Amino acid sequence: MSSKTESASIPIERGWEDIREGVKRICERFPNAYWVQLDHEAAYPTQFVQALTEAGYLGALIPEEYGGAGLPLSAACAVLETIHDSPCNAAACHAQMYTMGTVLRHGSEAQKRKYLPGIASGALRLQAFGVTEPTTGSDTTQLKTRAEKKGNDRYVINGQKVWTSRVLHSDLMLLLARTTPADQVRKRSEGLSVFLVDLRAAEGREGGKGVEIRKIDAMLNHNTCEVFFDNLEVPAENLIGVEGQGFKYIVDSMNAERILIASESLGDARYFIRRAGDYARERVVFARPIGRNQGVQFPIARAHAQTIAAELVVRKAAALFEAGRDCGAEANMGKMLAAEAAWAAAEACLQTFGGFGYAREYGIERKWRETRLYQTAPISTNMILAYVAQHVLGLPRSY
Repeated sequence: MSSKTESASIPIERGWEDIREGVKRICERFPNAYWVQLDHEAAYPTQFVQALTEAGYLGALIPEEYGGAGLPLSAACAVLETIHDSPCNAAACHAQMYTMGTVLRHGSEAQKRKYLPGIASGALRLQAFGVTEPTTGSDTTQLKTRAEKKGNDRYVINGQKVWTSRVLHSDLMLLLARTTPADQVRKRSEGLSVFLVDLRAAEGREGGKGVEIRKIDAMLNHNTCEVFFDNLEVPAENLIGVEGQGFKYIVDSMNAERILIASESLGDARYFIRRAGDYARERVVFARPIGRNQGVQFPIARAHAQTIAAELVVRKAAALFEAGRDCGAEANMGKMLAAEAAWAAAEACLQTFGGFGYAREYGIERKWRETRLYQTAPISTNMILAYVAQHVLGLPRSY
């Protein structure tokens, strides 16, 4: 059987230890009390995001020639995993990492030079990802937001997005809109285009010209909003890549998003397993530590096993992504398995803490709520299973 010493060596093998240590030191400056206060006020973690930005972690994926660190996806995974293996949460800033895939792989040189240095330094914030709509949900190819070209120099956008997090705290938005009506394309994934929308020019935060933003009162403090576009004018130069090919570009970002979110889930799982284990050793009931009871031990142990298994798939997905190879199956399966491991760990932890798990001062209930999100977003478990059934197992398309 594996020894405790062998198990303890696993974090060393995950790599990027210098990054993990640096992020850990930042997270130690933002304890649970900081996040509880933000939760009460439904406020944005400005100081936390600024600390990560100043340390260069949010520019990890931006090439050095544009002011970033030029690191691979696995390094960004290490950043997010470490954040979540603490009382902290990366939802306020993680979008900048996965939206980089679309800009870096498909943006023009002029766009990269115009925006990336500012994003890397923190002068510009690219935190909003406008894809989901209220009437289409996960059926992205049927979205209704329309971008019509006017002359050679601009597009006019009308429509609505929902569950657009961080838009009130972002200068730029990556927006997916239909440029060719769905009934005029051969494949439903065609005719969609990606735009880099400058929200400052649209006066979005003040509900000004072209954009209205309404905050959604939700269970989680993720600063999520509805966004309404009313004849918003976007310069043609802000079109990313080729008109009508935007769905493929977004898929690139989605694979990175799945892998990065999976890394957050791995961090959450480790946080809950550690907290549950520590409490189970210390909490004495009926004159014995509750950790001696198999009813307490087994859920924690199972969650640990699930986490180790999920980590292997997530690592493979990151390696394939970095090698420029197809990683859709691994990215999706890794996200699903990591999210399930985190939820199992969260449930085990909350149950281990009993009534104290509901007390805000312990930080368990907040992290428990936050972890549950990844069963639903950014893609639901059922959507992943449908993808695996069709694209991996060759079963008939279900939708």
